[in-house]
Amino acid sequence: MSTQDSRPKGNGKNQMRSAARLYAVQALFQMEHSGLTFDKVIVEFEDHRFGAVYEGDEMAEGDNKVFRKLIREAVNHQAQIDQMTDRALVAKWPIARIDPTLRALFRAAGSELTQSDTPPKVVINEFVDIARAFFPEGKEPKFVNAVLDHMAREAKPEAF
Repeated sequence: MSTQDSRPKGNGKNQMRSAARLYAVQALFQMEHSGLTFDKVIVEFEDHRFGAVYEGDEMAEGDNKVFRKLIREAVNHQAQIDQMTDRALVAKWPIARIDPTLRALFRAAGSELTQSDTPPKVVINEFVDIARAFFPEGKEPKFVNAVLDHMAREAKPEAF
C-alpha cells in the first residue's frame, strides 16, 4: 500500500479519527506478527508514524485517544470480537484462516462497534475505506462491507 493510498479523506478531527483507525489496523497487524506489547506498539506509532514523512509523502496525524482506545478495546475484547467475526464469516473460513490484514481490520472495527457510540454505518464506511487502501484491486472491500454489516447488526441491532 502506498502512502498516497493511506491518506484518510476529509480534514480536521474527522481526518484524525480516520487516520487513527488506519493506524490501529496497522498496529494490530504488527502486534500479531512481531509480538510487540500494547505499550510498545503505541509508542512506536505515536512517535514514529503519526505525521511521519515517507518517500516525500507526509502521513496524517492520528487522534491519539481514538487510536489507543481502538487498540486497547480490540485487545481486551478480542475473544468476543473474534467470535462475532466468526459468526459473520462462512463456516469453513473462521477468523484464524483469513488474511492477517483483514483479521486486524475486523478486530479494530469490532472494537469500535462494540465499545463506542460511533454509529455503525460510520464504522462500516470508515473500515471499508481502509480495506480499499490495502486492497485497491481486489474483492476484499465488498467482503469487509458484508462482514461488518453482519457484525454491526449483531452489536447494535437498534441502529438498523
